Amino acid sequence: MPENVRLTAWVHGRVQGVGFRWWTRSRALELGLTGTATNTSDGRVLVVAEGSREQCDKLLALLRSDNPPGHVDLVVESYGNAKGDMTGFEER
Repeated sequence: MPENVRLTAWVHGRVQGVGFRWWTRSRALELGLTGTATNTSDGRVLVVAEGSREQCDKLLALLRSDNPPGHVDLVVESYGNAKGDMTGFEER
């Protein structure tokens, strides 16, 4: 079984107040990921997701697609080792 990873993605654009976190949560749960989608004070959304690299890559592709609510200008991502400290997927 492949080792899980942690995806951290900073989403820039018009992504607050448009249902972006709800949309992200829905996609992440469909992919079997755990994590959070959090509004930040500078207008970005921080997405942290854990699961297989393949499923995290799929979420990243969805974040960069034309499908999310609002308007995504840029997604800056990094991968690390999963910590296993999250259950479900929360909007914050």
